[in-house]
Amino acid sequence: MKIYTAVIEKCTETGFYVGYVPGFPGAHTQAETLDELNQNLQEVVEMLLEDGQPELETYFVGTQTVVVA
Repeated sequence: MKIYTAVIEKCTETGFYVGYVPGFPGAHTQAETLDELNQNLQEVVEMLLEDGQPELETYFVGTQTVVVA
């Protein structure tokens, strides 16, 4: 079992959630709900893994708060 961290954003124009796995080419999708997004991401990653385990280009580290005066 592999565990990947996905970054999730919400589009202000469509209201859709957009998710991607940092550094994993092609591992991105969108959905109307977070549950649907998780399912879509799982399916995309499983499909991409059929071609073998990719070497990730980057990996998720965390977030930072940037304060601008």
